[in-house]
Amino acid sequence: MDFRRVKDYFSWLYYQYQIISCCAVLEPWEQSMFNTILLTIVAMVVYTAYVFIPIHIRLAWEFFSKICGYHSTISN
Repeated sequence: MDFRRVKDYFSWLYYQYQIISCCAVLEPWEQSMFNTILLTIVAMVVYTAYVFIPIHIRLAWEFFSKICGYHSTISN
């Protein structure tokens, strides 16, 4: 891939983000505030998913294993 095409693609994605989120009409300090809050929320969601989804998958696996009659030889 050409570096220029990649750069143009990312600039197009950023433009789409600004249009969809209405950041294009905000002042620069408002854009910074909005982006910081949005990044913080996304980071918290990713962290929470990283911490809690494996626990829920393990519990669901144990639940359905007992229903289906599959008994694991691995002890907790």
